[in-house]
Amino acid sequence: MSNWTGKSRGNSIGYKIFIGLIKLDVRLAYLLLMPVSLFFLFFSNKTSITYFYSKRLGYGKFKTYLNIHKNYIYLGKVLIDKIAILSGQKNQYTFNFDGEEHLHQMVEDKEGGLLLGAHMGNWEVAGELLERVDSVINILMMEGEHQKLKEVMADAIGAKKVSIIPIKDDMSHVFSVIEAFKNKEIVAMHGDRFMEGNQTLSFDFLGAQASFPIGPMMLAGKYKIPVSFVFSVKETNKHYHFFATKGKVYPIDRNPVLRDESLKVMLNDYVAHLEEKVLSYPLQWFNYHKFWNNEKQ
Repeated sequence: MSNWTGKSRGNSIGYKIFIGLIKLDVRLAYLLLMPVSLFFLFFSNKTSITYFYSKRLGYGKFKTYLNIHKNYIYLGKVLIDKIAILSGQKNQYTFNFDGEEHLHQMVEDKEGGLLLGAHMGNWEVAGELLERVDSVINILMMEGEHQKLKEVMADAIGAKKVSIIPIKDDMSHVFSVIEAFKNKEIVAMHGDRFMEGNQTLSFDFLGAQASFPIGPMMLAGKYKIPVSFVFSVKETNKHYHFFATKGKVYPIDRNPVLRDESLKVMLNDYVAHLEEKVLSYPLQWFNYHKFWNNEKQ
């Protein structure tokens, strides 16, 4: 994953064009997705997403490229929905929330929590649920993505009980996570992508070894913070489904060998839930960077 800097493609001008169309009608923004998705299908680096569909899911060449195209369209719709929801147009959408009671329980128990999600579906939809959770939500986000989103959506984000923690090369974000855990707040992050230099453990995922970041997980174990696995997926153009598991504490042993075994228990649970969601919604896993250890890049 050395080729990933944490920045996504696109720019604030492009976002503002979509915002203008979204204010008129979300469907107008959707119409632009066909040419955009075709452009990326022909001209983007598809190495990792091709590997995912062809090698890990076993699709043939035609089905692989058909699903890559559909995946790009889904990503475009999710990004459009993200802006619409953050800018106050959530009334255009309907939501299902499975496991909402688990998040409320975290707050009632005053233990804080780690919400461990993935790069799939639409995290901002979860924000509609988190608004009903009486706690500050600290979201770990790659610095490049944070700055780009902040440029065009600062007012919308500022109106929510959300604190963005940018992930930085100097690892200073770790201190923010520790502070949040000490304050018994909730921290949310994705567990299916890391940057070079992060601590990781390899685990079997869809039949091959993949590396998962373990830093925040170790901190959650150290401070005895309950961990909930959360996913939010798009089921129709205007309907989303949010899932959250019951919070569970995974104590981390100070002994390095026993520590890794404790982390593997957590990863085993996380990977099982991630695999189930990826197999159920294979068009909505948006991990376009080298993920599996044997993946050629």
